[in-house]
Amino acid sequence: MTNIISSSSISPLICFFVFFFWLGHGGAQGIQHSAAAINGADKIRSQFLHLLRTRRSPQVPLTVEPSKPVRHPLFQQVPTPTFSEAMESCPKADIKNLKERLKEENFYLHTEAGEQGRLPVLILSLKDSKQKRRPAVVFLHSTNKNKEWVRPLLEAYASREYIAIAIDSRYHGERAHNLTTYRDALVSSWIKGDTMPFLFDKVWDLIKLADYLTQRKDIDPKRIGITGESLGG
Repeated sequence: MTNIISSSSISPLICFFVFFFWLGHGGAQGIQHSAAAINGADKIRSQFLHLLRTRRSPQVPLTVEPSKPVRHPLFQQVPTPTFSEAMESCPKADIKNLKERLKEENFYLHTEAGEQGRLPVLILSLKDSKQKRRPAVVFLHSTNKNKEWVRPLLEAYASREYIAIAIDSRYHGERAHNLTTYRDALVSSWIKGDTMPFLFDKVWDLIKLADYLTQRKDIDPKRIGITGESLGG
């Protein structure tokens, strides 16, 4: 069963490649320059969103499709990585039986038509939090890995009262079929030259993810952050 998420506009929370410059020198002049900078940033954002839409798959309603935990996540590298000291060393709050106290959500968010428009999402949070609305952090994995790879980070941040979120990048994790899916997609893109750069595809997915997250009752829409490593950084 899928749930449709209504959204009247693109969420302003994720604005990529947009910089705000404070050019004011005091008084009315400062206000005027600040307003001009904001208007300029709005224009750049509008142009970038227009660019994102130029080579997109057909639009579909933003919907949530429940899924199950991934027991054997796909890694597109040999040997398959099994442990990361850096990931595991992320400090957790001192909570007894932490894993039992975590709530796990697995679902697909449909961001556009087509196979790659099905965005796999993993969310961890504390079951018994006293905060009505919590800050959220989205974690992006590195090349050839998947959202399950950053699970130690999700657990650490969830233990500290964050809603911790991870997604599979395009042609990775549940959006891949074999050990060469990502490489094959890159080669095909270079040869044909008719696709949007994959980085822009990720931006599109994150904009749609933000549309979903800002409508959740347990997330503070003013406190949503994004971080990642390598490909995700």
